[in-house]
Amino acid sequence: MEFVDRVTEKGADTYVAPDDRIAVFDNDGTLWSEQPLYFQLIFAIDRLQQRAQADPSILTSDVLKKAASGDVSGALAGGKQALLEIVEVSHSGLTVDEFQNEAREWLETARHPQTGMAYDEMVYQPMLELLSYLRDRGFQTYIVSGGGIHFMRVFAEDVYGIPPEKVIGSAGNTSYSVENGVPTIQKDPGIAFIDDGPGKPIRIETKIGKRPIFVGGNSDGDFQMLEWATAGDGPRFGLIVHHTDGQREFAYDRESHVGKLARGLDEADGRGWLVVDMARDWKAVFPNSE
Repeated sequence: MEFVDRVTEKGADTYVAPDDRIAVFDNDGTLWSEQPLYFQLIFAIDRLQQRAQADPSILTSDVLKKAASGDVSGALAGGKQALLEIVEVSHSGLTVDEFQNEAREWLETARHPQTGMAYDEMVYQPMLELLSYLRDRGFQTYIVSGGGIHFMRVFAEDVYGIPPEKVIGSAGNTSYSVENGVPTIQKDPGIAFIDDGPGKPIRIETKIGKRPIFVGGNSDGDFQMLEWATAGDGPRFGLIVHHTDGQREFAYDRESHVGKLARGLDEADGRGWLVVDMARDWKAVFPNSE
């Protein structure tokens, strides 16, 4: 609150005009949960299994075969490349509209394996309050996340109040065509851009064109975004959500296969970033919970 007061007080040396009050947030692990797997990856595996039932010939590798059979840990033993292969095959071969309709239906019906909650209910109440508070004080709020842009745009406005044009994420290849007289955007195989690590500040610069003054993340995949944003002139604020609450959510950091946080913990103090301890600092984790 002190930071926001400093940048919104007219006449102060630290005043920042509304057009420059840019706040960006990672999504997975920062605005909603990401365990035991990124939620979009769970969707991708579900969709791969459905597609494979109709057409087993799409399972062209051991990674895909293991994922379709339910051996998720075996499929993901190949690391990031295995994850990308599952996403690529499950997310291509349909139009953007068709894909988003499927994602929307999945979010309405799928439930988290441990909490039993809908995935878009597992958003963080304190972060919802922060987003609203910043917008009330003249900030523009963006999502800058490694998640797929077409997937996040399905729910971001309803859940976070962030419209599609302010959602920045990873993207697969796309193409334009006219099918039966109807102009369409098709989701094709291949990855166009990974919005993670150093890709995040690059994507912010190309899509927003301004260096944010407020940035929130939770993992080392957000490190470069925090580093770049807080290196600018004038007041800057960096925030890291540290997952320490194994009872109300999940506890993980340095050794996690998802949302690993090591360098961020080591360097946060020296860089002036605020580390939020979920167990200690948050009265509630999810909406309507204590």
